[in-house]
Amino acid sequence: MTDASKIRNFSIVAHIDHGKSTLADQFLLKTGAITQRDFRNQVLDDMDLERERGITIQMHPVTLYYKMDGETYELNLIDTPGHVDFTYEVSRSLAACEGAILLVDAFQGVQAQTVANAYLAIENNLTIVPVLNKIDMPIARPDDVIAEMESVLGIQPEEVLRVSAKTGLGMDEVMRAIVDRIPAPTGKPDAPLKALIYNSHFDSYKGVVIYIRVMEGTMRKGQRIKFMRGNTDHEVAEMGQFRPTPTPCDVLGPGQVGFFMAQVRKLDDVHIGDTVTEANRPTTTALPGYKEPQPMVFSGLYPTNNDDFEELREALMKLRLNDASFSYSPEVSEGLGFGFRCGFLGMLHREIIQQRLERESQLDVVQTAPNVTYEILNRSGEVIVIDNPSKVPVDGQIEEFREPFVKISFLVPSGNIGDLMQMCSERRGIYLRTEYLSTARAILVYEMPLAEVIYDLYDRLKSVTHGYGTMDYEFLAYRAADLVRLDVLVHHNRVDALSTIVHRSTADRRGRKLLKKLREEIDRHMFEVVLQAAVGSRIIARESIAALKKDVTAKCYGGDISRKRKLWAKQAEGKKRMKQVGQVELPQEAFLAVLESDD
Repeated sequence: MTDASKIRNFSIVAHIDHGKSTLADQFLLKTGAITQRDFRNQVLDDMDLERERGITIQMHPVTLYYKMDGETYELNLIDTPGHVDFTYEVSRSLAACEGAILLVDAFQGVQAQTVANAYLAIENNLTIVPVLNKIDMPIARPDDVIAEMESVLGIQPEEVLRVSAKTGLGMDEVMRAIVDRIPAPTGKPDAPLKALIYNSHFDSYKGVVIYIRVMEGTMRKGQRIKFMRGNTDHEVAEMGQFRPTPTPCDVLGPGQVGFFMAQVRKLDDVHIGDTVTEANRPTTTALPGYKEPQPMVFSGLYPTNNDDFEELREALMKLRLNDASFSYSPEVSEGLGFGFRCGFLGMLHREIIQQRLERESQLDVVQTAPNVTYEILNRSGEVIVIDNPSKVPVDGQIEEFREPFVKISFLVPSGNIGDLMQMCSERRGIYLRTEYLSTARAILVYEMPLAEVIYDLYDRLKSVTHGYGTMDYEFLAYRAADLVRLDVLVHHNRVDALSTIVHRSTADRRGRKLLKKLREEIDRHMFEVVLQAAVGSRIIARESIAALKKDVTAKCYGGDISRKRKLWAKQAEGKKRMKQVGQVELPQEAFLAVLESDD
């Protein structure tokens, strides 16, 4: 067990692509956790998806040992993601730390997520160590960026450390700053055990692996422990630390970060943010844990084969262990059968979950069009929360339809302000203010309906700013709006999985656009397929997919026309009968058509 005064717990927070994972790699190399021979880019990003996309999706803890001035220090680093969809992952790791390295790119400068993550660290009362990365780049502008950090975040220029995570330049100064500036954890080793569960994952050989940060007391192998939220008792079977590979140990003391397995029978027994204590000598107060994340985007997940329903349930349960910001509940769709209604923090989060399901569990799933949650005040004065458009009551029962609004900050080059303002006004944005970081860059702050943000706003922002714009948003409140449910009828049957909630002013345009897209995606059948878009009982758009035709008179050579007429009449009768009983096959692309952006 390491003396608490020699422990430093910290994480790295930054905007996406500012070099967090590369800096973490340098820490591993500098402390000898890995050798130059084993070194590869993104050592801690061990998920295939992370390496393919070049982004961090989950937090990755690692324990390092660093020698300085004749003393050995235990450094616990928790690498965090940078994308706006994974802010909850960042908040979880910050709760297990005393300090944070705020990393800023020396060329790109302060970005939207830099500001958001810096405030997140300040709210958690963490000591911030500002670090300027990529100073070896020919296009770096360190002095300008440090001036931005001072004006936006109030950071003193003399505190900023200049490094190159790629070459290792300035790493000694960063290591020394971690030891000198970040406070050591507090906690008595002989007090009752109090440990925070900040993450967990499912191992097919060992069961549930629980990641903890010990706040007080001591955890030992073989000890009887209790989860305070579920009030369940377990025995610690195995424990250890990530160095960076899982390394067994027998004791974890105050301030230390590690993992343990306790033969947890039910996956539901483990809750992120729960407090672990001794079964025989429990602590009186639980740790505050985490504020429950609010899913912002909802979408249906259905197995393509209905027999895989139970497998999908188990796969979702295992994913939930590792990702507390993801939620799910069973639902039934007329067109797709049994499935789950899933809640996500954003569109990237939704895409990652689907890909993890397909890769890790070998499941083939269909996703319905995503939508945000709405509130409806009905005539009886009751407020109901709607996460599925098919649950919207008929117009006569609705007193007020409310949609979620967010405050969104755009960080853009000054030359693109006009284009951005036009884009926001088209999406019902409400302008708040403009703040200039420098003559070249500005922050624009808007209030906007979340439904206008989630689909393709990020892509459009990158398009209008030529890749230089970034954004960050936070939920404000539900506000009344003139909203309607847009239904899609395929072959005169409403497909609940294609229903969406739209603003009344855009319903006609969205309906026509959606049907044109569906017409391209749905294959032709042996009968005419009619597609309709409806608001309530009013049909607002119609398209039809012509039937496949067979030349039934090909074998007739000359002769009387009456024979051909007879064959045509028989064919028409068959098509009419088929139209009444035929089933229309809807491909996955048809459900994704609802996502297509409004040009």
